[in-house]
Amino acid sequence: MNAAPELWSITAFGEWGGRPELRMIKVSKLVKNFGSRAAVRDVSFEVNPGEVLGFLGPNGAGKTTTMRMITGYLTPSSGRAWIQGFDVAEKPVEARRHLGYLPENAPSYGDMTVEEFLSFAAAMRGFAGKEARQRIGETLERCILTSVRHQPIETLSKGYRQRTCFAQAILHDPPVLILDEPTEGLDPNQKFVVRNMIRDMAKNKVIVFSTHILEEVEAICTRAIIISAGQVVADSTPAELRKQGSLDQVFRWLTTSADIGGSAR
Repeated sequence: MNAAPELWSITAFGEWGGRPELRMIKVSKLVKNFGSRAAVRDVSFEVNPGEVLGFLGPNGAGKTTTMRMITGYLTPSSGRAWIQGFDVAEKPVEARRHLGYLPENAPSYGDMTVEEFLSFAAAMRGFAGKEARQRIGETLERCILTSVRHQPIETLSKGYRQRTCFAQAILHDPPVLILDEPTEGLDPNQKFVVRNMIRDMAKNKVIVFSTHILEEVEAICTRAIIISAGQVVADSTPAELRKQGSLDQVFRWLTTSADIGGSAR
């Protein structure tokens, strides 16, 4: 391979232009410092309708920190993010109405049943009565949770808990989904189910999911961003990246060749 570039990109994902609402996600120069340590450094990208973006990086690269800033759960040190044209910092409620978010480790309320948890999520989203029941029923079926709907979440396997938290993210049918390592710790059968759900919903949504599992990128993504030590080092399609070698080779080359220090989650 030739010397590692500062950033790989292709023309299709060029400079921001036009109105924010024309891009479902826009991220501009996000920075996050924890004390003297820079966890995320000047990260910018946009995601358009019809794209499934894999957000790749080794452990500690800054994937989770970046996603938390995009979703409004962490305040940037500098930079801005928009969801469907709404500034996440200035109009957080409007931005989150268009967003479904699956955080890492699938947080939920263990003493609730699956159905109770989704009822709670529906109420938080402003649904009630027949509409709430319909959305809950449809979401249970889509996420293959009907058989455990009356079971306390704390008694479920990790795969079912992950799908339960996934279900709350899609309950309100948002146009944008951000998923933080949705298959982490799942067995091969559970990963297959979650990947199929992502692939099925990708037809009608923008989906961004973080991972360090390269086979997921090849199986699902139309585009990949690779982040290392808080900086974007590649932004391209899987096919373009493979022109330089296997994804595994390219990933290791880009995430180990630049000595830019620091780490984040």
